[in-house]
Amino acid sequence: MPHWVDGQPAASLSLADRGLAYGDGLFETMAVRGGRPVLLERHLARVTAGCERLRIGLDVERLRSEVTAFCADLGEGVAKLIVTRGDGQRGYAPSTGAPRHILQSAAMPAYPAQHAEQGVCLYPCTTRLAEQPLLAGLKHLNRLEQVLARAEWQDAEHAEGLMRDVSGRVIEGVFSNLFLVAGGALVTADLQRCGVAGVMRAELLEQARALGIECQVRDIELDELLGADEVFLCNSLYGVWPVRQLQARHWSVGPLTRKLQALARHLLDR
Repeated sequence: MPHWVDGQPAASLSLADRGLAYGDGLFETMAVRGGRPVLLERHLARVTAGCERLRIGLDVERLRSEVTAFCADLGEGVAKLIVTRGDGQRGYAPSTGAPRHILQSAAMPAYPAQHAEQGVCLYPCTTRLAEQPLLAGLKHLNRLEQVLARAEWQDAEHAEGLMRDVSGRVIEGVFSNLFLVAGGALVTADLQRCGVAGVMRAELLEQARALGIECQVRDIELDELLGADEVFLCNSLYGVWPVRQLQARHWSVGPLTRKLQALARHLLDR
């Protein structure tokens, strides 16, 4: 599978790269269909906003051109975009050179069809997300909390893990965003303290509002999650997975979950 660095095919990376040394950068994971990246504008908007917050200079039109060419070459699969601050000297002081664009490719994961059809079982992770408003929402390269959380289960029964913050609030899955349905309203966590603001999450919120569905972005306590009518997960590769179980709590796949799942599938398949 092809890999590019700064717009050119490459098989190596500078040891002085600050992404390697300090996690000084951001990444995006994009589904590629028919040589085109799905939800490209949302991915570019998120990485651009992230670079602004981290004060990494970014030529977004150059980046768009590289991503578009890379995906055309890939055809089908997954494109991972990494933007780092580039090379730097020893020490935390930010470098002033050009950022580095890394594009990696992979085959689309072969998720079991039953995840989408019947729903998944969530593992209750004990790893907690630290509150860091400066970095909240960003898909930055520091993902050790997710690494530790994912290491908590090895069985095939659980397809995802539930992540909460240090105060116990429900935030997201290990590699997904989480929604619940309560009283006809669509609810997802406020990500101003921690968590990743996913592009599929943003798309589903926009689509739901356009359909006249009440949407709430706010704090969610565990008891509210357990009392929800429907629960589902989403990300930019698989779309929507209903949640059927969290410990002793079981859910049926509800009508709003199915409606939004169909919208997500249309986005990923077109």
